[in-house]
Amino acid sequence: MRMSDRAWLYLALLALIWGGGFVAVKSALAEMGPFASVFWRTGLGAASLWIAVAALRPAIPRDPGFWAACAVMGLLNNVIPFTLMAWGQQSIESGLTAILNAATAVFGAAVAAAILPDERMTPRRAVGIGLGVAGVAAITGPEALGGLDPRSLGQLAVLAGTLSYAFASVWGRLRLSGASPLVNAAGMTTMAFATMIPLTLWFEGPPPIALSPGAWGAALYFGVLGTGVAYLLYYALMREAGAANTMLVTLAIPPVAILAGWAALGERLSPGAYLGLGLIGLGLAVMDGRALRGLRRPAPRRGRPDA
Repeated sequence: MRMSDRAWLYLALLALIWGGGFVAVKSALAEMGPFASVFWRTGLGAASLWIAVAALRPAIPRDPGFWAACAVMGLLNNVIPFTLMAWGQQSIESGLTAILNAATAVFGAAVAAAILPDERMTPRRAVGIGLGVAGVAAITGPEALGGLDPRSLGQLAVLAGTLSYAFASVWGRLRLSGASPLVNAAGMTTMAFATMIPLTLWFEGPPPIALSPGAWGAALYFGVLGTGVAYLLYYALMREAGAANTMLVTLAIPPVAILAGWAALGERLSPGAYLGLGLIGLGLAVMDGRALRGLRRPAPRRGRPDA
């Protein structure tokens, strides 16, 4: 599907919001724990999405099975990855977190091929997944499985979060295809917030409220913008450009996060991180196939046209 000007605008806005969101989470973690950050993120995100539901009035399913599916989706797509990535960001850079997060599409393809009958493993997909895994290995390095220091554990936590995203994409396709995307997003974040209430109280106590203006600004950013508004843009992009083009956002996010992390936090990344991002991008391009088809397409003849 060809990308329209509107689709490119949605993609750029989404990359800016999600790329900046990694820096916002890193900033907020200076004054709150990872569970509290997810508590505020899902709570503020759910509130903003329900405001959109009230304005647009889509049909809301009353079937208890729908809300049970939303609870599982909230766990896989919000609670687990948000918490693991916030925990990991306590010891690694926000830009590196965004690069590792780009592996979500690679792992998603592998999980879908293993579970969904119509997403079978093809040679091209296998090569793309292999390149993506090589990119992850280049980023983390062999020491990630060796000493397991805080930095290595942080990277492994983020990768575990991307795997949770991969399973969430399969679950959403199997169990959440009936309702509107907006209602799915609102239901998912609401159930995630309900899950985070006892988890936050158990692990960290009451979520902090006496925060600095900067920490509240970060929380509002990753809660309202990075979760609520971002989901609206994500589904708008999906409708406008299709799933394959939407996948491009995973590659557009890391440069934004890297620049924002450098500007706001003074972060620097190793050459291996950039090499890994390139390999992941190449793997996604191979799986998508459009670039390869463009290379194989014969060039038009030049010369005088027939009279």
